[in-house]
Amino acid sequence: MTRVVESDVCIIGGGISAAMVAERLAERTTATITVVEAGERTASLQERRETRARMLAYGENPYPNDHIPGQTGTGAMYSSMVVGGSAMHWGGATPRYSPEDFRLKSLYGVGFDWPISWDDVEPYYQEAEERIGVAGEQGPHECDPRSKPYPMPPLPLSYNLARMREWTEKTDIPFWTQPWARNTEPYQGRNVCRRCDTCSVCPTGAKYTPDFAFDRLMADGRIDLVTRTLVRRLSLEPDSDRIAFAEAVDRDAPDEPVEFRAGTFVIAAGHAWSSHLLLLSANGRFPDGLANRTGNVGRYMTGHWYISGFINLPMRLYPGIFVYNSLLSHRFASPGPLDRYVRHDLRLWESAVGRTARLTDGDGRLMWGDEIMADWRARTESESTARIRAYYDLLPDRESRLTLNPGSTNELGDPMPRIDFRPAQASIDLERHTYDTITGRFEELARAAGGAMRSTGAPSELWEHPGGGCRMGDDPVTSVVDRWGRTHDHENLFVAGAPTIVSSGCANGTLTFCALSLMAAEEMEKELPSA
Repeated sequence: MTRVVESDVCIIGGGISAAMVAERLAERTTATITVVEAGERTASLQERRETRARMLAYGENPYPNDHIPGQTGTGAMYSSMVVGGSAMHWGGATPRYSPEDFRLKSLYGVGFDWPISWDDVEPYYQEAEERIGVAGEQGPHECDPRSKPYPMPPLPLSYNLARMREWTEKTDIPFWTQPWARNTEPYQGRNVCRRCDTCSVCPTGAKYTPDFAFDRLMADGRIDLVTRTLVRRLSLEPDSDRIAFAEAVDRDAPDEPVEFRAGTFVIAAGHAWSSHLLLLSANGRFPDGLANRTGNVGRYMTGHWYISGFINLPMRLYPGIFVYNSLLSHRFASPGPLDRYVRHDLRLWESAVGRTARLTDGDGRLMWGDEIMADWRARTESESTARIRAYYDLLPDRESRLTLNPGSTNELGDPMPRIDFRPAQASIDLERHTYDTITGRFEELARAAGGAMRSTGAPSELWEHPGGGCRMGDDPVTSVVDRWGRTHDHENLFVAGAPTIVSSGCANGTLTFCALSLMAAEEMEKELPSA
């Protein structure tokens, strides 16, 4: 016997993009909304003090039940499947993309232009910051434009970052405080950040997590949240390209099929599982997967590479509080005309290299009592370091893709996703130029402080801030969705957030994913009854 769940809107996925869509639709329409999440609830805010304590004492996962055994793929993807998604334990950094990110082809002759401009997205950036609760500092307008102030003032600088800011002011590179999804004043009924340095699990509720939005919407009776229910495929209406229902399995009653029927479907399952669901939904009319008439689903997967280093400094820095905080610059993400392409951000934060206490000296001799403290003080004074990192723009290739892997299946027999990232040839050709340019700027900063580079390096694999797979565009031949996230092939099917990006820019993508989700929700509102 099939259980049927009906609503006006069915949102598949329970992460931050789903929260943005559900929240806006609940406020602006009277539509009935169902959110379907394969995972389950994890530690509530009231439970996080205890799970944080056990994490510190025993190394336990502070978010129990945050994944589904066997429901995992190969390559760069998050394993978290839970109400709230990977943003349950995100760092909370919320920079915006730069205006240049949306016009790479027009400005620099590389990559692709987005079908939308930064000006189109800016109101939704502001809305996302207000919904999440972002604390930040306005940087110079030419490289940090915004139309309105941040919802909250920035987190206070630690002693170390204040000293670093004095150093950066000796250069022509402007730095300002990284914006964070953390409260610096009471906001939306949540407490203030205490800078306790366990940001993956915030015990006060100062850091935004999407479960807060879902809890509020459920308390108001505006959504139906269905958990532990895995959507396996989407099915079409007879003789139509419209989506009729989502076929799912209740993990607590796997022998009882579930159908979600709605007028509008939204896939908000993140960069991996959104493309995966479309590919799994292949049928006679769409043999290569839904929304995939032109073969672009799962392609142009993108993310970040970065270059990092450590700078030895002639100043005394101390182990501080909120060590995740950083000074940020987008000066080189908005570089003006270029002879040869390279764009990146810069981030500076304190480093513990050479500054932790030790039990043995350089000769391996065991130390005791005050000797340990004297050794620590001496090394802190002579070995202070700062960490520097640059996320740089990596151009995506069409063959950078997600595919179904028949050699890896879940317990239902469904093939799991496989992601093989590949940068475009232009980025490969620019790799040495990019490395030399960025490390040269590291050296410039080190010299301004009277210091020297200790080391530099780059990761061997693409991983940070992944997205793509259902990229937006005006031309269906080269894209999966339009500028509002509506699939070209199915008028009542939207994809929200990370999968729709054209490229990853030079910054963390979460705020952009949220802004694009809100933009999509506004388009959905046009066909739903107004509140």
